[in-house]
Amino acid sequence: MRFAFHKMHGLGNDFVVIDARAEDVAVTPARARAIADRQTGIGCDQLILLEQSERADLSMRIFNADGSEVEQCGNALRCVAQLTGARRIDTAGGLVEAEPAAAGITIDMGAPRFGWEEIPLAYALDTAALPVGWEGLEQATAVNVGNPHIVFFVPALDAVDLERLGPIIEQDPLFPERINVNLAEVTGPSSLWLRVWERGAGLTRACGTGACATAVAAIRRGLVSAPVTVSLPGGDLSIGWAPGDSIRMTGPATHVFTGEAELEAFG
Repeated sequence: MRFAFHKMHGLGNDFVVIDARAEDVAVTPARARAIADRQTGIGCDQLILLEQSERADLSMRIFNADGSEVEQCGNALRCVAQLTGARRIDTAGGLVEAEPAAAGITIDMGAPRFGWEEIPLAYALDTAALPVGWEGLEQATAVNVGNPHIVFFVPALDAVDLERLGPIIEQDPLFPERINVNLAEVTGPSSLWLRVWERGAGLTRACGTGACATAVAAIRRGLVSAPVTVSLPGGDLSIGWAPGDSIRMTGPATHVFTGEAELEAFG
């Protein structure tokens, strides 16, 4: 069976998007891993599978490069909205709204969640300033923006080996569903510099939900004011949020090419 796919990216966070609304495309964790492999597959950070939805324009499933299925991906949401014109998208992390913007696509990510059981954590802790640490990284904020994030504010990003510490924190028993790890440096009254170790994908050039979680954590601590420009290795996102409101993320989405492949080639 041949299937069509789109290669897209949001600030370098890249995706293989498969539209399975008209014709079923069977994606298993092993098949997702094979497609995502950059040496022997098509190559991507996440595989995005589009399906029919009774309550939205479409449903979006997200497979990380390791084959794990996750709830939410901000950069992929912008790509899917641009590709399909969808304005209401159903995800495992909840329903989201999308609309065109001068700077690309704006996604209403919904309200952040801060309860320890909503992250989730293994036991009750203050999520505004977690009383735990990893090799000098302390006083983190935990927030769920459709998927779980932990945010550390540091004086200098380059002083922390995120590639080494990221997987250690991601897989700590404190996080029963693993966690995305964000390191942020405040660079101005409304700006942050961010690097992300993404659960199931590793270091990425950009992470939309990470930018949302980090901006929310910084606003909550009084470190910055909205809207916040979050700069990542792949470029900038604009994040708007006020306590009690939804998060609004604005940024670009890029279509790279369209292709076809044999499904059986990936297991």
